[in-house]
Formats: sequence, C-alpha cells, structure tokens
Amino acid sequence: MSTSGSSSLSETCSLDSAYRRLYHYQGRDFQDYSIERLIYPVPVDEDEADRLNRQHAVFKKIFDNRLIFPPVEDPKKILECGYGSCAWAIEAAEKYPEAEIIGIDISPHLKPEETPGNLWCQFDDLNESFNFKSGEFDFVHSRLVAPGINKSRWPGYVRDCFKVLKSGGWLQMVEIYFNAQSDNGTLTEEHGLRRWSKTYLELFEAEKDLRAPTRMQSLMEAAGFTEVQSRMMPLPLNGWSRDERDREIGNLNKSNAKDLINAMALWPFTNTEGGAGMSPEQFYVLIARARNEIDDLSLRPYFPLYVVIGKKP
Repeated sequence: MSTSGSSSLSETCSLDSAYRRLYHYQGRDFQDYSIERLIYPVPVDEDEADRLNRQHAVFKKIFDNRLIFPPVEDPKKILECGYGSCAWAIEAAEKYPEAEIIGIDISPHLKPEETPGNLWCQFDDLNESFNFKSGEFDFVHSRLVAPGINKSRWPGYVRDCFKVLKSGGWLQMVEIYFNAQSDNGTLTEEHGLRRWSKTYLELFEAEKDLRAPTRMQSLMEAAGFTEVQSRMMPLPLNGWSRDERDREIGNLNKSNAKDLINAMALWPFTNTEGGAGMSPEQFYVLIARARNEIDDLSLRPYFPLYVVIGKKP
C-alpha cells in the first residue's frame, strides 16, 4: 500500500509510479492504471477535481452540512474509502482535529497539495483486501465507489469495512444509482438521459454491479452490521421541484450533472476495446441531447441517491 501526506515517506512503495502514470484521451487525462484494469475509467484532471468539489457542495446541501450521520462521538480514527478530491476528508479532518483521518483511493491525482496534518491519503485499490488491523477505526465513510468496485468484490468489501471497525463503530455508505428517471414519468427510452443510463449500465454489466446501491442494506446486514438504516432520495438534476430546498439542490447540482455524464462516459462510450465504440461525434451529440434535457424543468429528471448506515455490534 502506498501512502502520501504527513506519514513517513519510507512507507511509499514502488507502485507510486504505476499509480501516477497518465493516459491522455480525447482532451482529458485518465489514470493509466485504472484504464488498463478497468477499475475507474474517469478523468483525473483539474476539471474533474473541480466537478468533485462542486458535487461535494451538492451533498453538503442535501445532508444539511452533516459529514457523519450516525451517533459517532469524538472519533479517534476515521477511514475514508474513495477520497477523490479529498473534499469530505479535509472537512472531517478540520472538524475533528484530534482524530486521525486515513483516505484510500486508486488515484492520487485529484488530491490537493496541501491537506490538514491529521489527514493521510493512501493510494490503493479498494478491490483488494484491506491491510488495516481489525477493530482499528471508529467510523468508515464510503462514498461513490460503486463504479470502481468489481462485481464479485462487493460482499468482501463490506465485510472488510466491518472487520476494520471497532465494536460500536459505524459504516456510512452513499451511492448514486446512475439510472436517470423523472419524477412525473415523462422521461422515456427515447430521451438522451435514458440512453446514457442504459448504455452506461449495460457496458459495465459484466465487470461492475452498478445496481449495488439498491442492495447496500442487505449487503451490510449480511456482513453482520446491526441497526442498519437505508434511505433513497431523489437527487434532482435541475431545479424542477416545487419544494424550495429541493429546488435549490437541483439548481446547485445542474452544472455538476452536466459534467458528470460527460466525465463518467467519455472513455467507456468511445473506446473501441470493450466499449460502446461510439465515434467522438456520436458521443458529443448524445451528451448535448442529455445536457439539454437536464435544462428541461418539465422532465423533472433525477438520479436515485442511496444512503445506508450500520453499526458493528
């Protein structure tokens, strides 16, 4: 496992160079390691870091600025799975200055140069078994890792989260199910957003379980978690809601949603080796259609957002 941050540099291993190599494709930078292994083929450039930070702002609005939902008091050690641009991890480190925050992600490219002194970021593949000790953490935070987790890994991944938690510790999972829907049923299979979702879900069907967000409760219960609570809420893609708060969330999320459908699909949709094989022209026509639909309030589009928490007895 490779590390970066305030911990000893002696822990840095030779895998650093493999994790850091970039693959330039269609004007975006991808992590070569992820592309080769089909782990998380999404850009790792400044534009994606900006999008992830905007996405974090959307989640803050949805969750009323709460970072931790279960009753975790004075945590001493927190594990963040899939730290991305470190937006959540940095806020947690600042809110809990006495706690040690460890983040894991396959890509080091989105991490800011400056992070709090109590935050350590490690480069590792969540598809591999955790190397942490049993009972090491008070809280585990897992957010938007579904596109990077292999289908067969899900039960083991949740069991690993269970194993590294102390007795009484909590796991919190947040995932988007990338199946575009409409609140009033007006979004049909002929729409660009629905075509985007169908293509994206079908492309990864053999390797990933992108429907896993709908099963997180049962996965956590099977791993031994108790007091499991699950909630699904619509993540509006524009400000269609009549509810003022939800309308603000949708308006805040609109630009992120437009950039998300581009970033998540660019390589899978256009590469010719196992992808959809769209030409760049076909891809951008589809993206333009879907973006126009995100602007259409009458369609009331949303992605289902799942939040699940569970306690290790």
